[in-house]
Amino acid sequence: MSAVLSVRALAKSYGGLQALREVSFDIHEGELAALIGPNGAGKTTLLSIIAGIQGPSAGTISRAPGDVGWAPQYPALYSKLSVAENLELFARLEKVSDPRAAVERMLDQTGLRERAGAAVGRLSGGNRQRVNVAVALLGEPEVLLLDEPSASLDPEQRERLWEFVAGLQAHGTTVVFSTHNVSEAQRHAGRVLVLADGRLVFDGAPRELLAAGGEGDGGDLEGALVRFLRERASSCTRAGAHPGAEL
Repeated sequence: MSAVLSVRALAKSYGGLQALREVSFDIHEGELAALIGPNGAGKTTLLSIIAGIQGPSAGTISRAPGDVGWAPQYPALYSKLSVAENLELFARLEKVSDPRAAVERMLDQTGLRERAGAAVGRLSGGNRQRVNVAVALLGEPEVLLLDEPSASLDPEQRERLWEFVAGLQAHGTTVVFSTHNVSEAQRHAGRVLVLADGRLVFDGAPRELLAAGGEGDGGDLEGALVRFLRERASSCTRAGAHPGAEL
């Protein structure tokens, strides 16, 4: 598979705090990849740098920010404007060549046609998240980044969201999402990237992380992740290296 996104030796420091440390990976066309790890591991920092929201301290990214769709955890939408008005506003801000055509396309693609005239502030959490993702898709990016997309959704809303994301993937969009809900990564992702203390410490299929954490196929990925990180921290401590983050 060809790489649609390459990250090389990415680092980010805030004063004396090193949030990312030499992170490198490739994302391939059509993948649905999950970014998981403890709180403070650097997941949101990594995605926001790829999206161009902030710059790295070091390292390179193969795609320009304008070629990547970005849906942050907390949608920056205008609650008093309608769904269609929000989409048209952001399409114009993104300098989409035909904003109204882009709005029509997004209303159909995201299943929001019936709510086009509804104020965003009156929508359910699930539909607000759909609008958030629709804004990220206005420029028809090949790569879509989702930061904790289901964090504020109830179980039914989460299920509809992942059905929608699976549809995007089926039509060729490459998706990278961060989540604290490890079971979502196990159910939906074909690949998991584990960050701990700003380092990429695992990159592989969910079944490979299960095995690394002492679980068999169909086991508990969250439990496997906890054991994997604890064993890594213990090994680093025995070797005298920086132990990284633990759960």
